[in-house]
Amino acid sequence: MEAVVLLHGLGRSRHSMRPLARVLRPAGYTVISVGYASWSARLPVLGARVAAKIEAALAALPEPPERVHLVGHSLGSIIARWLAANRPPPRLGRIVQLAPPNQGSHTADWVLPLLGRLVPSLNDLTVAGGVATSIPTPDGVAIGVIAGKRDLTVRMDETRLDGATARVAVDSMHSFIMYNREAQRQMLAFLKRGSFDPA
Repeated sequence: MEAVVLLHGLGRSRHSMRPLARVLRPAGYTVISVGYASWSARLPVLGARVAAKIEAALAALPEPPERVHLVGHSLGSIIARWLAANRPPPRLGRIVQLAPPNQGSHTADWVLPLLGRLVPSLNDLTVAGGVATSIPTPDGVAIGVIAGKRDLTVRMDETRLDGATARVAVDSMHSFIMYNREAQRQMLAFLKRGSFDPA
């Protein structure tokens, strides 16, 4: 048995990841969808909170999974990288990032002066000096990046990650890339083989 942990984006809830859960379960994966208060703290604090929730969810399973994969959307993708570098779940498998601001996001830079005090995690998603840009990519971890061609929140070039295994673009905007069937198909392909299907 293999498990997939789903990590939602900024301002969303675990329910936003239901479209992915609906394709993962029939494919044979045990799905753990983690909710967290994405507005409430800086990235390292959020990462530690999410790690504790994952550990509790894994401990509650009838048997330990052979591998634990991580799939994140936007901020959730950055938390997945933080987990891999700082507090990985046991038997960490592959990571799939949907619309990840790996190089920060121009949108975060734009709204930071307005919302930075209310939304501390925005500070970590800026292009200039955000934590997202400085998380190391651990050796031996396969990371697949799925970018949205029509994403106006996280641009294509902002999804780039040095050390990523592969990157693919789908015809999608940012907020609803989880509903995109091609994104779902590519997610399943990467979780299974560690590579994306040809377009």
